[in-house]
Amino acid sequence: MAPKSFRTSHDLPAKARGQVVPLLNQHLADTTDLFTQVKTAHWNAKGPDFIALHELFDKLAAELTGHADVVAERVTALGGLAIGTLRQAAKASRLLDLPASTVDGLALVEALVERYAALAATARAAIDAATAMGDAGTADLFTGLSRDLDKSLWFLEAHLQGGRG
Repeated sequence: MAPKSFRTSHDLPAKARGQVVPLLNQHLADTTDLFTQVKTAHWNAKGPDFIALHELFDKLAAELTGHADVVAERVTALGGLAIGTLRQAAKASRLLDLPASTVDGLALVEALVERYAALAATARAAIDAATAMGDAGTADLFTGLSRDLDKSLWFLEAHLQGGRG
């Protein structure tokens, strides 16, 4: 069995690191899950907005890959072990699964809006949790992630607002 923590000279107390690492790993699982859902939407979207959504979903997936990398690297910087395989993410994710038979572009957007909103909300909760644990660096990381997730949510919601209804 791999060690769950590694010796580090990081000055954040070991107790705080022991609390922050699971918080980060939970967000890593959720982010990895959302990445796979966005890529699935990218591959399967159909309808009159296909090319716009296909390109948007690809852009969003790339951003999520970057988010996962930042989170995983923070885990390891704190002496933790990043728990990041797809199987591990699927087991730990708090997000609803993307409906398997959904291919309508706007229905996929609606599903992703729900998941992005959920992940952004947990990122904001993690800001408070990391702050309470005395880890300003992780709180700042989650602040940046929440801003990016909010922007992505805006991009998705813009497809559902106005114009057609």
